[in-house]
Amino acid sequence: MLFLLFRLDDDRYALEAGRIVEIIPTVTVKRIPQAAAGIAGVIDYHGAPVPLVDLHLLSLGRPARQRLDTRIVIVRYPDAHGQDRLLGLLAERVTETVRRDPADFADPGVRSKEAPYLGPVASDEQGLIQWVALGTLLPPSVRDQLFDQPAAA
Repeated sequence: MLFLLFRLDDDRYALEAGRIVEIIPTVTVKRIPQAAAGIAGVIDYHGAPVPLVDLHLLSLGRPARQRLDTRIVIVRYPDAHGQDRLLGLLAERVTETVRRDPADFADPGVRSKEAPYLGPVASDEQGLIQWVALGTLLPPSVRDQLFDQPAAA
């Protein structure tokens, strides 16, 4: 299986490449006052508004830095109705992919109720890579706030 790697500070994380629609450079973000934690705002993606989650803000409590390798990863995110919706993920150091067998990933033995999206880990010569479970990235209340209407047919 192919994974896209990114970093939160010095730690490496992996997203399933099969859920990725496109990787784009950073663009202008329409901020949303009083948005839920981790929501950076909304971006224009080919003429359609797409919510943007700052993975650094969500996980580390600080916004992603504007670096040459900071990117927006457009993914298909499952909503409460079982439909895929577009969601932008802002991440730093989005520079490589890796092919790993899902069986290479093992339970890390540590769970966080605040970060249920942090899944199993795999190791290589550079250290650990943690799989981000996209379906649990957003708490249900935030997911429902972003996607409160069923997707148009």
